[in-house]
Amino acid sequence: MEAYANALLIAIPLFLVLILIEIGYGYWQKKITYGVLDTVSSISSGITNILKDTLGLGIVLVTYPSILTFFNVAPLEMHWWVWVIGFICIDFAGYWNHRLSHKINIFWNQHMIHHSSESFNLACALRQSVSNLIAYFPLLLLPAALFGVPYKVIAILAPVHLFAQFWYHTQHIGKLGVLEYIIVTPSQHRVHHAINERYIDKNLGQVFSIWDRMFGTFQEELATDPPQYGVLKQVNTWNPWTINFMHFWQITKDAWRTRSWIDKLRIWFMPTGWRPADVANNYPVEIIEDVFNFKRYPDSGSSLFKAYAVFQLLGVSMILLLGLSEIGSLKAIEFALLALYIALSVSSYSMFMDRWKGAYFSEFARISVGLLASVFFLNSKGAPEHFYAWRMVLYAYFLLSLTGLLYGFFQSRLTQTQK
Repeated sequence: MEAYANALLIAIPLFLVLILIEIGYGYWQKKITYGVLDTVSSISSGITNILKDTLGLGIVLVTYPSILTFFNVAPLEMHWWVWVIGFICIDFAGYWNHRLSHKINIFWNQHMIHHSSESFNLACALRQSVSNLIAYFPLLLLPAALFGVPYKVIAILAPVHLFAQFWYHTQHIGKLGVLEYIIVTPSQHRVHHAINERYIDKNLGQVFSIWDRMFGTFQEELATDPPQYGVLKQVNTWNPWTINFMHFWQITKDAWRTRSWIDKLRIWFMPTGWRPADVANNYPVEIIEDVFNFKRYPDSGSSLFKAYAVFQLLGVSMILLLGLSEIGSLKAIEFALLALYIALSVSSYSMFMDRWKGAYFSEFARISVGLLASVFFLNSKGAPEHFYAWRMVLYAYFLLSLTGLLYGFFQSRLTQTQK
């Protein structure tokens, strides 16, 4: 867990810098692909995923070492070509995992959040799941095990393979010539994220595009059919916690409502979007029919409103990075409480962005609790050095948040009174 946290301390700032560069480049080129609230939601989704992975939440059906032991394959020596084989095996497994996530109802729940943004940019690459609580990916690494790829190789290459999927979430890079036949490119991945009929469930590769060409899921980006982004059943929220379990909740309701016991069981493993006939008739779900003319979830608000959302993202990100930097010295219960606070914070300011009526009060409560906890914790003898050094910054974050929140609250009440 500590090694993972140390890797994140490098990766998170790097990703944020690259996002800022893309935003700046978009303004320079007068091709803006970012919305403020959408971007805050995307990065917040990444924060929730980090919390889930750092805490190790979930059930592992089988581990890669246990597969190696079961087949009793002698591990290969650590030559350079073993790393190549390992990477190819991970990518092959990634293709099929990705395909399952698109094709099977229950598996779509763990992947939908990645497609939920109605924009396409580097930030939406950070929309990662917290609902993938049952880990079956090692089963797909059977070819690697049969080749005898050592566990150490898989353990090192897996995060490299994941981070290698970040760069192609952009609209600013066109087609890349001969590379289009070898690797997944921005053009190919724009197709993958699109909801145009011809693009649905296409280009499922993660690093190499050869798998899509081999298994019939490749689709070229066409100038005559520009990609439109999002999901056909709009999420209409900025809250990553809601998005993560939205599809699961829909399946659960459909399973409960259908009169057919067979449908109650099979709905989970039917093709994505399948619903029992009786439920579909009695409880219709709105689906986008014209992808070029639909009402997108509004990324709107005053400058102060958006500034508050960005400020909360920055503050919570700072708290997360401080926690990760001291994960080796924090007690398990201390980091768990910190993670819980961060998770509730993301939910609270996301509800504020959604303009939930009770969000002013939830924000006031969680900021007040954060201020009191930081004063108490940072003045205790066991406070980590990094936290203590940043105490004035933390105090300023909480106090400025309260000031902005109260100003917005009374300003809105004044506006309503004047009306």
